Amino acid sequence: MKTLTYTSLLGIFCMLAEILNLRKFIIPIALVALCVIGGLTYCDLNVHFEPFFSDMLRVDNFSTSFSLLLIVIAILLIALSYDFYTAQKDKISDYISIIIFTLCGALALVSFSNMTMFFIGLEVMSISFYILAGTNKREVRSNEAAMKYFLMGSFASGILLMGITLIYGASGSFNLATIAVYASGQNPDITFYIGIILVLVALLFKVSAVPFHFWAPDVYEGSPMLITALMATLGKVASFAAFYKLFAVCFVDAGSHFKLVIAIVVALTILVGNLSAIRQDSFKRMLAFSGVTNAGFMLFAILLPNENGGSALFFYAVAYALSSIAAFAIAIAVSKFSGSEKFDAFKGLAHKHPFSAILLTFAMISIAGIPPFAGFFAKYFILSSAIKGGYFWLAVFAIINSVVAFYYYFKVIIMMFSKPENEDSFSPNFVYITVASIAVLITIIAGFAPGVFFIH
Repeated sequence: MKTLTYTSLLGIFCMLAEILNLRKFIIPIALVALCVIGGLTYCDLNVHFEPFFSDMLRVDNFSTSFSLLLIVIAILLIALSYDFYTAQKDKISDYISIIIFTLCGALALVSFSNMTMFFIGLEVMSISFYILAGTNKREVRSNEAAMKYFLMGSFASGILLMGITLIYGASGSFNLATIAVYASGQNPDITFYIGIILVLVALLFKVSAVPFHFWAPDVYEGSPMLITALMATLGKVASFAAFYKLFAVCFVDAGSHFKLVIAIVVALTILVGNLSAIRQDSFKRMLAFSGVTNAGFMLFAILLPNENGGSALFFYAVAYALSSIAAFAIAIAVSKFSGSEKFDAFKGLAHKHPFSAILLTFAMISIAGIPPFAGFFAKYFILSSAIKGGYFWLAVFAIINSVVAFYYYFKVIIMMFSKPENEDSFSPNFVYITVASIAVLITIIAGFAPGVFFIH
């Protein structure tokens, strides 16, 4: 798979760029290279089931579509990196190379066809996050976030590995196609079901779903805001793609026994995320709990029929990830200006810099699920498919919670359009505005032409 190969080579180049004294060219080179890799990946659309590396990876429209989305996310976040890390220019090659290796792990997660590659991709991505969460070494919060994430993530990885071991012991293979055939058999061994339960627990942790969501608010709050954005977008999208690939494709027959459990997890995740977000006064913690709620909506895809689930999940991932990037881009600019991540820092933003306030308003409206933005249609497609799939009660519950969620999204908007406490001028960096504008523009386009973003 050339996408993963070229991205890995780019990560190695960024590591060596410091030695070659190319520090100031790292970000432009990385952005151009990722655009080229994205173009090559686009050429793989409509290629069906092409195996690579002894069938460890497979290219199809599902993997190609998610790979393109991950590359776009990486491009937007790397574009934010230069100004965000201006105080530590000597470490810029380390930051960029680790972000690109995070992308490598994510690409493996959306393309794996073997449980070994699934575990490798997840660990490459997770280990990169452990490092990035603690990049502010002199801040206690950053160190605490890295340690919490490392300890809990390590336990989740151990549980996952045990689950994979039991699945291999029962089915005799790491290959997804072989495991799927075994799962569809008459009497799979009890150890196979135990293995699925352990994999389910580990993946619920990775996507921050209830009851394994407790790490997300503290880790998101303690990590640098750019790294929080990376976890909330690239990490969550890749994890859900892997989740869907396992439970809606590989374990589809055996997984039917767990659908009631997943439905209960969906309801609890949406409810707990909403109730917790309402109580927050920190913008980052609010987005962390908002991410928990949106994880509940994306979990709907695991319950949906195969022909609808993949497209609904991808469209939701596009809407959520790009709206979140726009929100984080403006939040980083406001945080650098005010030195605070609280809601109060956004007070009067519409008077100080109207365009920033408009962009953040659009991002919040999209995440809340209000038309004509992509967030509305993402929820519409996933909930309408859920109703068709027999989950009417769960869809109604989710709709009620979506209305409740308007409170904390509009809390930010009201704060921005209130009268400022001071008249200090605010002029965000051009990069932040550009990234937020691109992300918002894509969500608007997706809202007016959703069919373009469906997996065919």
